[in-house]
Amino acid sequence: MNTLNRQAVSIDVGNRLRQLREAHNISMRTLASMSGLSANALSMIERGRTSPSVSTLYRIAGALTVPVTDFFSPQEARNKIVFIRADERPRLPFERGLWEGLGGDQFTGKAMPFMLTLENGANSGQSHMSHSGHEFVYCLRGSLEYEVEGQAFTLESGDSLLFAAHLKHSWRNPGSTVANVLIIISEYTDADQPLAHVEKLER
Repeated sequence: MNTLNRQAVSIDVGNRLRQLREAHNISMRTLASMSGLSANALSMIERGRTSPSVSTLYRIAGALTVPVTDFFSPQEARNKIVFIRADERPRLPFERGLWEGLGGDQFTGKAMPFMLTLENGANSGQSHMSHSGHEFVYCLRGSLEYEVEGQAFTLESGDSLLFAAHLKHSWRNPGSTVANVLIIISEYTDADQPLAHVEKLER
């Protein structure tokens, strides 16, 4: 959809995955075992044949022990003040959506803001997410359904949700229109970088 492509310079997820995997000296087979994903699925992502879901990115990041924002670009120097123009945001496309970084990967504090643009039917994937810190969600447009520890919350434009991020959670866009959502992860620990871990669902 055009909404997802406005001013966006798409990051090559497959190439970044290959760079991160090789930087950690991890084979495809080993990463598959560590992440719980198949080697074929990882190969398809690296070759640009498929777009991973958000939870899949979390699982890969968790296996590599890096924050998901490392898929945007190599680790940036951190600063006390971070200013990013709208057309300079790192943008990472995923299945039926777009992830936009808002400077958390460059900030010295414990705050990781980002924005999601979600097509109708977009979801976080088959796995629940779980990480340290707190998660704040603000629905800018459309609707979003969040499930936290089995409780379902439907957010419409202007609604917000705040919860302890160690609770298992997932989300999806149940509406018929595109949704825009602001999410801020805060007060995470250094040992558990935000967005780097995921609780696997029983198959």
